[in-house]
Formats: sequence, C-alpha cells, structure tokens
Amino acid sequence: MRRTVTVGLDGSPESRAAAEWAAREAKLRGLPLKLVNVGEPVPAPTAREPLLGADPLQHGSELSETGAPPAEGWGRIRRESAEGLRLRHPGVEITAEQLPGRPGEVLAHVAEDAALLVLGSRGLSGVGGFLVGSVGLAVVAHAERPVVLVRAGEQAADEHLMDPTGIPSAAAPYRPVVLGLDTDDPDPSLVEFAFDAAVRRVTSLRVVHGWNPPPYYAYGLSSDLELHTELSGQQASALTDLLRPWRQKFPAVEVVEESRYGTAAIHLVDASREASLIVVGRRIRRRPLGVRIGPITHAVLHHSTAPVAVVPHG
Repeated sequence: MRRTVTVGLDGSPESRAAAEWAAREAKLRGLPLKLVNVGEPVPAPTAREPLLGADPLQHGSELSETGAPPAEGWGRIRRESAEGLRLRHPGVEITAEQLPGRPGEVLAHVAEDAALLVLGSRGLSGVGGFLVGSVGLAVVAHAERPVVLVRAGEQAADEHLMDPTGIPSAAAPYRPVVLGLDTDDPDPSLVEFAFDAAVRRVTSLRVVHGWNPPPYYAYGLSSDLELHTELSGQQASALTDLLRPWRQKFPAVEVVEESRYGTAAIHLVDASREASLIVVGRRIRRRPLGVRIGPITHAVLHHSTAPVAVVPHG
C-alpha cells in the first residue's frame, strides 16, 4: 500500500499551517497528501435547542476536542483547503476524509498507514515555541509513525535562509535539519529520518548531543579543567564514531557535529532558531499505565521555534 503524508485539519489557523507544511513535504517525498478531520458526530439542532448563532467552525488551539463540524461545514473546509493547496502545490495528489471518534485516538491509528502525520499547534504569543494541547501530546505519545508538529503562522520562507536582501525567502536554500541524538542509545530509524530529511532539502545536517558527567564526577567537574577536557573529548569521539557509517551512506550531506556539555533540550531549542526542522526520538514503551514522551522531546515540543518531527523507535 502506498503511504501518504497525512495532516489533521479542522479549519483552525494552526491546522491550515500544518496542511501547508504537509503539502510541501508531500511534494519533497513524491507522495499523496491526505487531509483528515476527526470528531464525534454533531447532532442537528432542534427547535428547542437552537445554535444561537454559534459558528461550528470556530475551534480551539488544535483539533477539536469536542467534535467535528457538521457535514456541510467539513465539506466547505475540505473543498476550500484542497482547492487552495492544489493551486499552491501543483502536482501533489490530494484526498480528504472525515472520521468519527476521539481525535487523539483516531489520528494515532491513522498514522499507521502514513509516511508521517502532521499536526498544527498554536504558536506562543510574544515568545518562540508551541502551545501543544492534549490532542497533539496524545498523538505524539501513541503514534508509531513519525509525527510532525507545526506552529500556527508557519510560512514556507521560515524554513529557508535569508536572500541577498536579508529577508527569509522560499527561493533561498533550506536552513539545516537539526537532529537531537543520544550516543548511549541511538536508533537507526531516527538517524536515517534526519539524514533523509536533509537530502530532500539539499541542506546540511546539524547533529546535537548534550551530555552531563556521571554523578561521581559532577561535584568537581566545574573546577577541574583537565577532567572536563577529557570527558568532552570522549563524548565528541563517541559522536564521530556513531555518525561515521551514516556519513558514508549519505556522502552528499554535510554533517556538523556538536557534542555539548549540558542539557540536550536547551541546546536543541537554541538550535531550532536556525533550523528548517528539528528531529527528536521517542522510545516506544507499551505500559498499562500510559505512555511517556520523554523529558527532552517534551521540552523541545513546547519550546522549539521550528517544526518538530518526533520519530518513535523501539
């Protein structure tokens, strides 16, 4: 079965931004784009229960938690969105589907047949980062395919370097792809996703590794320059050794290695300001009491200023 780039669409600004990003990604990958709306069926109003002028297309910060718009509302969203996307992204095959159920659960299931699932999140006013709601977090935590979070207002030019006039331009080269990598527990699917994203964008890959010393070293590390230098060299060598076969597999990709002392999440959020895409991982752990995203991925999701791809792995 041919996979698709699938996007959750509910008519909100953030879901429209996600659809634009997904259309660009579908074109890069040569895949179809599927627009999906999910929600519980909305009962028709009765004479005793009027809608009081409420607009059924006014949604919250993400996909609707309470239900989808009526069929005619979704039909209008679908037509307008699909027509606009076809005009702006010629050559991309676009389909649309409406599914009943709870958005978090249904979208995680829909992701199984997708190359990746794209969702929108509200950008934080005045500062960089996302406002990731419960639907987005639920999907990221349960989906077993890559999920990309895109901020409201995200523009194509935001992924690119500045043109000669000093303005970000979609005609300029892409900004680097940034990969957050743990050298103690690397997963091939995560690394390959990041290299593949860099290849498709014809850009460099910036690999960021944050490290902290073992507890028995930590006390004296700040005052022991020799020990700090030794540990830094060990961490940098480990990163180089890990990436060597990937450099050979993707010789066209320029790789920039950064092994930095401190919390990985802080370094990744800082790197997101100059990135076209941040790639982080989530270990799949099936537990009876729920699924965790992980503290680093959770922090990056909320504070990155670039789209974030979360790649689940075993």
